[in-house]
Amino acid sequence: MVFDVTVAMTWLLFLALFPIAFFWLRRAYRIIFKRDFSEVALKRGEPPDNVERFAPFCAAINLVAGGVIVFVIIGVVLGALAYETWSAIAGSTLWIKFFADYILSRHAHPIPMGRKKSEDPKPTAKTGE
Repeated sequence: MVFDVTVAMTWLLFLALFPIAFFWLRRAYRIIFKRDFSEVALKRGEPPDNVERFAPFCAAINLVAGGVIVFVIIGVVLGALAYETWSAIAGSTLWIKFFADYILSRHAHPIPMGRKKSEDPKPTAKTGE
């Protein structure tokens, strides 16, 4: 085996799976067992108004994605998954998890529709009122 850029990138991708799985499974554990909703459906660092409503979905996303990554790690260590297979599963899981989190956070923070009523209109320089 010759050490080149592709071997280094392969090892980097494989070693990155360990902290990724840890953080995702830890987030699911915090949501399910500790009832810590501080990281659920954040948009610009702010949680939604009804965070309890979106917590099960966030927990499911993190639990499934973390479980798939652990499956990939075990498959690579046991030699059951070829490079093309495990890298495709890991990469697809990463992207799907990021998109699912983004969709959940945008769904939890709806765009306000309609006009806001202003109570006191500010005077303008043109009218002098």
